[in-house]
Amino acid sequence: MVKSLEDLKRLKEEAQQSLALREGGEKVKVVVGMGTCGIAAGAREVMAAILDELEKRRLTNVAVTQTGCIGLCAQEPLVDVYLPGRPRVTYGKVNAQKARQIVAQHIVNGLPVAEWIINR
Repeated sequence: MVKSLEDLKRLKEEAQQSLALREGGEKVKVVVGMGTCGIAAGAREVMAAILDELEKRRLTNVAVTQTGCIGLCAQEPLVDVYLPGRPRVTYGKVNAQKARQIVAQHIVNGLPVAEWIINR
């Protein structure tokens, strides 16, 4: 509940940080499959975990977006990671815990999590 001007300013800053995580600085891009099949498999939780982990680590140079179904419904939820100068990496059957590890290992340290990568 907003009771003062300071509360309102704090809410504005939090909203701007959250928006910055989604729009990012174009250095790293993360795309979450949010088609009906992805949502049914837990893509919303995966998206929330990615955004939360990026916020905890204060990573503002990551653009997080969503896409529809790409036809690999059996592998949903799908997450694509684009690091500058590297090929796209697609992860399949991602859950919230895996999403957090992808942020830590792949986005922060540049080391893809090989066991969850699928070929497209």
